[in-house]
Order: sequence, then structure tokens, then C-alpha cells
Amino acid sequence: MWCWWFNFVAFVLYGYLFYTYKLYGETILQFFFMVINFYGFYYWLKGKREDHEIRIEAIAPQTVIIQMLIAATGGLIFGLVLKHFTDAAVPMLDSQLAAFSLLATYWTSRKHIATWVLWVFVDIIYVGMFIYKDLFLTAALYAVFVGLAAYGWWQWEQVKQKQFAASHQ
Repeated sequence: MWCWWFNFVAFVLYGYLFYTYKLYGETILQFFFMVINFYGFYYWLKGKREDHEIRIEAIAPQTVIIQMLIAATGGLIFGLVLKHFTDAAVPMLDSQLAAFSLLATYWTSRKHIATWVLWVFVDIIYVGMFIYKDLFLTAALYAVFVGLAAYGWWQWEQVKQKQFAASHQ
């Protein structure tokens, strides 16, 4: 639950940083993150728990595909807007990362284990983009995020297995 609060501070700081480096997709993403963060905080606060652990919620494969296609389409449209109407540094990459970050954040708020898989891939690509933009400390931070997402994935798999075993006794 503490992560939700620290995210609010990060949104403001990164919004400013990304704006100064002409990563407008990431700048705008910070505002969307704030909204989704409020939703996620609320959902987790009232969410189901089992034995003091989160309750992993299932997500259907067709839902994953549909939501990923929506994110890709939204990212493409946003990227075209950034490309044609701003001086964005890397509009298409920036917009796709923003779109898939929103999807991953939504999945996190809904407690779908797929969030961690998506975060691992998105954060790896972020590392490359931040290195390209000479944002080395941010790249290092996102490299840590890759490790944290992989750990979250592993940890949630453990919880999921416990929940599965408990439901089949």
C-alpha cells in the first residue's frame, strides 16, 4: 500500500523531468498515472485478501489480447499526434511505452499476474530509451524496476499457487 503513496511524489518529479527532455508522452502519462493510482489505491484498499496476502485475480487470454490491441492502437494514435504536433524526441516509442504502461498499471490495480510480465518487457524498453536520451540515472532506476517486476512476478506466482492449492482441497 505504501507504493501507491510514493508514486504520487514520483509522478510530479518525473512529469517535470520528462517535459524538460521532450518526452511528452511520458509527461502526459504521469497525469494518467495519478488518476489510475487513485483507482488502484482504492481497489487495493477494499480488495480481497486471503491469509494476509493479496488475492490474485484471473484474466482471460482473449481479454489480454483485446486490451493489448487497444493499448497498441491508442499508442499509435497518440504517437502520430506527438509526431505531427509537437517536437517530441521519440514520439512513437514514447507513446507506445506510455500506452502499455497505462495498461500495466490498470492490470496492477486489478491484481492480474500478467501485469508483471508486461512490466518486465516495458521497463526493459524504457531502459534503452532513457539511455538514448542520456537519462542514465533514470535508466538505472528502470533497470531496478525490471528486477522488481521479475520479483513481483515470482512472488505473485507463489501466492497464486497457494490460492490454487487452497481452492482444490
